[in-house]
Amino acid sequence: MTGLRYPRPLAAGDRIDVPAPSMGVPTSLHARLDDAVRDLRASGFIVEVGDFARRDGLVPGPASARQAELMATFAGPARAVLPPWGGELAIELVDRTDWAALAEDPKWFVGWSDISTLLLPLTITTGVAALHGANLMDEPWELPTEFHRWTDVASLPVGASFTQTAAPHRRSRPWGTWEEEPLGRDAAYEAPTVWRALNGDDDVKMRGRLIGGCLETVSLLAGSRYGDVSGFAQRHAPEGVIVYLEVSDSDAATVLRTLWALRLSGWFDRASGVLIGRTTAPDVPDLTQSEAVERALADLGIPVILDFDTGHQPPQMPLVNGALAEVELVSGHGRITQHLVP
Repeated sequence: MTGLRYPRPLAAGDRIDVPAPSMGVPTSLHARLDDAVRDLRASGFIVEVGDFARRDGLVPGPASARQAELMATFAGPARAVLPPWGGELAIELVDRTDWAALAEDPKWFVGWSDISTLLLPLTITTGVAALHGANLMDEPWELPTEFHRWTDVASLPVGASFTQTAAPHRRSRPWGTWEEEPLGRDAAYEAPTVWRALNGDDDVKMRGRLIGGCLETVSLLAGSRYGDVSGFAQRHAPEGVIVYLEVSDSDAATVLRTLWALRLSGWFDRASGVLIGRTTAPDVPDLTQSEAVERALADLGIPVILDFDTGHQPPQMPLVNGALAEVELVSGHGRITQHLVP
């Protein structure tokens, strides 16, 4: 037994709360927020949007107020906590948050980008699983048939497993106005995409407990108890960990430095594999994004998969921090199975 804990399955009629621990939504995008809420309600959920979620600016309120809203959300009747999206300064809440209190009645904490700054400490410090790969503002888009929606994953009982395969297409075009956004999967994702092994192999396999998030934000936790991936592996992952990371907008030199910082902090000491998400972040002269990963990780002796379906270039599949996962790349075809086992 690893001691991993999972929130109870989400069911129709359950409440989903929407706090904004990082950034709120500007008035110009309230229509998108309202459409996302409408979609969740149409699926049978009660959705309560917090006051901060509709506020503009770098942050919607002081760190103390955002932390209080988050704590109140976890103490309340909601069964899932779904921020509107990421932002910049969720790290202000990390040391203020009573993580043990959040774990007393585990709820599905769902998000990505800057929200992974909070998902990671929850799983690492308490052993409670968290769900990376969706936020409220993503809700209106139809996912590829190869993926599961986050609500479907959160509805699974402990002991269940689910399998997803690589998306055949990704989004490559710039973001337009909300009224012009195509939401159907065939129009939303128009450019071919495929997972690939860092070493060029056609066949790659890895098995371990998933842990990770946005490189720019979770890397800030390395060296603290909130980002102690090696300690998490010792306590909860005798199988080893699969570290997944995605780059938002850092250039290749910054990515190389950051991956090395994680390496020096022990993030890959007990890793059985690494998943690197797609990115549109820039290269620099003499160094591409792929070369940055190669220079930092190639000599670890573990498989590394690039262009995995996570990150700031949609679509991205839900990944459960703490779940036992098996990842395969066979003849260029990618597949991941996640087991919600303690």
